[in-house]
Amino acid sequence: MSENRSAGAPTVVRLAQYTKADQEEILGSGDDPFGVAWTGLTWLPKEVHFGIRHDGRLVAHTGLLRLPVAIGDAETEVMGVGGVAVAPGMQGQGLARLVVAAALEHARTTGPQHALLFCRPPLVSLYQRLGWHPLDNDVLVEQPGARLVPMPLRTMVTPLHDDARWPSGPVRLFSLPM
Repeated sequence: MSENRSAGAPTVVRLAQYTKADQEEILGSGDDPFGVAWTGLTWLPKEVHFGIRHDGRLVAHTGLLRLPVAIGDAETEVMGVGGVAVAPGMQGQGLARLVVAAALEHARTTGPQHALLFCRPPLVSLYQRLGWHPLDNDVLVEQPGARLVPMPLRTMVTPLHDDARWPSGPVRLFSLPM
């Protein structure tokens, strides 16, 4: 992930930080940039960030966060993927694919066998083209006040290693969603 692969090719870089200003640089300053305010959920910030700059401007982002989860009776960890954003004027150029792929490449070095994300229904086909699989089970997530609620967005997973198989059974995230 070098800074300058070639003059015209977008290059993914690991970001030292990702702020509200960075998000606004990509998506603008709207009240609901990801279109998920209707869920009423509280979300965790990501800890590791990847981005793409174009003409000095941040135009794409993906964040990662390692999280504890139960699948059936087994407790494990997943790499949560979130904050995937591409500037409206840059969509359709494969930037989401590039920034998510770089994040998953990093995630493969961290230990969890799977990555997990939550997405709005219109984005399911995009993530399926990127190798993600929708879960049929409801996923329970924690919320403030010790509440446990079903995730209203579509949950999708992808293996981080060739031999990884998602177990069957109900899924519970032992944290706020990412």
